[in-house]
Amino acid sequence: MKITDIKPYPISLSDRNMFIVKVETDQGIVGWGEGGLSTRELAEAGAVRHYREFLIGRDPLRRGALWQEMYRSQYFEGGRVLTAAISAIDIALYDICGKSLGVPVYKLLGGNQRDVVPCFGTIWGSSAVELIDKANSYLQNKWPAIRIEAYEEGSNVYNPRKSIAVTVDWMVKMREELGLEPVLGVEYHHRLSVAEAASFCQHLPSGTLDFLEEPIRDESPEAYEQLRKMVDVPFAIGEEFSSKWAFAPYIERGITNFARIDICNVGGFTEAMKVAGLAELHYIDLMPHNPLGPICTAATIQLGAAVPNFAWMEVWVSPTGELNFDSDLFPLRPKLDGPNFPLPETPGLGIEVNETLLIKKAEGFTFREMPHFRRPDGSHTNW
Repeated sequence: MKITDIKPYPISLSDRNMFIVKVETDQGIVGWGEGGLSTRELAEAGAVRHYREFLIGRDPLRRGALWQEMYRSQYFEGGRVLTAAISAIDIALYDICGKSLGVPVYKLLGGNQRDVVPCFGTIWGSSAVELIDKANSYLQNKWPAIRIEAYEEGSNVYNPRKSIAVTVDWMVKMREELGLEPVLGVEYHHRLSVAEAASFCQHLPSGTLDFLEEPIRDESPEAYEQLRKMVDVPFAIGEEFSSKWAFAPYIERGITNFARIDICNVGGFTEAMKVAGLAELHYIDLMPHNPLGPICTAATIQLGAAVPNFAWMEVWVSPTGELNFDSDLFPLRPKLDGPNFPLPETPGLGIEVNETLLIKKAEGFTFREMPHFRRPDGSHTNW
């Protein structure tokens, strides 16, 4: 079998942009992948075009060797743009391999470690009462873990101290109302400084939070180590990481307690399995980042089925498990059963794409930007 073409598709949907890759072969088997660099899809497409030049004619089943060649084929190895492109291609190659052998991808990764892939739900609101009501809806539907989005004012001005005050109040009331059993976490989207993140945790009664996600940016493990010494809340870190090398200091130094791996950014299955092994060595569970489309979700399900160290998978749904995926564009796509994904039985990823519709959406691609936050004094800060 040989690769005959690799086609990048940056597309615009109603709620976000998406980057999809199709890998074609001379045996008619195609693979689908997704890259995770949201709002920078054209950069991913450019990188894929570079890799296409030397991947055509290659054996798609040599996934590990092709990964190494893509990663090492430029003097400037790595970086989020390049590994997002590599991720999309690598996921598509695993899709091809599974289809060629007639098995789901997780069987290529050692087989299933669990019978279902459990998920956590995300809620947001404007008051503790609203959040408690939404949390109870998830709990009634047997969701094991709930994450809230930290307070923001709803404009492009972000006041971290106000966010801390409001979010602390929310979390205290939620824990008092919901009790000790539910897993409760907060997503701060790396919007705080070390001092601000420490203040947030120190204002909370001990035991309120089961995890704090991405409180500060990830470029400096030393900054996270400083924060780690100041607070006793478990950290969930890693959605920005683009390699096993980025994960290594956080895992080896005990900085993170949940590995927020994103299979569409870290380098696909080839790299994700290595990160999972490193995390297992240190008794750290994966808690995958999964904010994209059904291809990312399908790939994350396959990863979650195969690794032994797994907590919950991110999924954006209603409490009753309704996924907001375009059924016309993705006629075969993952479906939830309560708070869990059943193990796929379809060969490959278990995904189908309407390429005719995909091409039309690619032709209508438009730029999209995440909010550009400023602090009250007018300075730029993180979204």
